[in-house]
Amino acid sequence: MSLDNTLHLETRGPEELVPSRYMVRVGEIDVLVVSDGVLPLPTEMLGYNADAAARAAWLNDMFLPPDAFDWALNVVMVRSGNQTILIDAGLGPDPNLNLPRAGQLIKRLESAGIDLASVTDVVLTHMHMDHIGGLLVEGVKDRLRPDLRIHVAAAEVKFWESPDFTHVHMPAGFPDALRATAKRFVEEYRSQLLQFDDEHEVAPGVLVTRTGGHTPGHSVVRLASGGDRLTFAGDAVFAVGFDHPDWHNGFEHDPEEAARVRVRLLRELASTGEQLVATHLPFPSVGRVASAGDAFRWVPVFWDY
Repeated sequence: MSLDNTLHLETRGPEELVPSRYMVRVGEIDVLVVSDGVLPLPTEMLGYNADAAARAAWLNDMFLPPDAFDWALNVVMVRSGNQTILIDAGLGPDPNLNLPRAGQLIKRLESAGIDLASVTDVVLTHMHMDHIGGLLVEGVKDRLRPDLRIHVAAAEVKFWESPDFTHVHMPAGFPDALRATAKRFVEEYRSQLLQFDDEHEVAPGVLVTRTGGHTPGHSVVRLASGGDRLTFAGDAVFAVGFDHPDWHNGFEHDPEEAARVRVRLLRELASTGEQLVATHLPFPSVGRVASAGDAFRWVPVFWDY
């Protein structure tokens, strides 16, 4: 399986009006960003500690509606050497929260010609349901390799044994769904979990590093090859986080630490000029970070056709 082949496939169904995958090369590493769909959520989730007028002004400046915001949901496939790595797994089955526009990953991998049996490794940035649910789709586990390795921070697995929702600000139903999905995931895949403490090399040029903040075991994945670099930031960065990195996202379990993580990461990315991909930035989410006074600026890449 070569991810490069997916650039030329024309197998999208008639319901798909825009592309759902985008190819990037990082030196000798192939990277395929795949859209799992979108999650419609209240705009308050973007910064519940912010003044409502300031939040409304940001939405207005971005030409976005004031009441609901479609969060993109991006997943990444990586090919490094003889390893094919899935980074996060999307929402999977709708957890009775009326999220029908997400959970598209499995069928989109199929349309890209990617056989699930070719995946050697899965890296989880964290265990929120929109990052693990694709592996819980009916029939998926049977199609995965029996020796599949799932890399996740030990602190993340420990957290979900008795998760603390004291500091989150989520819509009704989400905490229960998150708990249930994480519990089911560990029950299904416990024997395949490879847990690490702070940093772990998954494959040549593929390094996963725990940041904490969003969840205790939240991690980012850094790709490096031939002088090129790309960071998959998971949920460390949201669209509003460039202009307002101090705003607290409603899904952050430690919002103060999450803000510190965000600022450190954005400063680093602005300094290195490397590419950034993140779960909830607008698809395909590939871009770079620039400093803008005390805040930052996201610079999307020009699409490479």
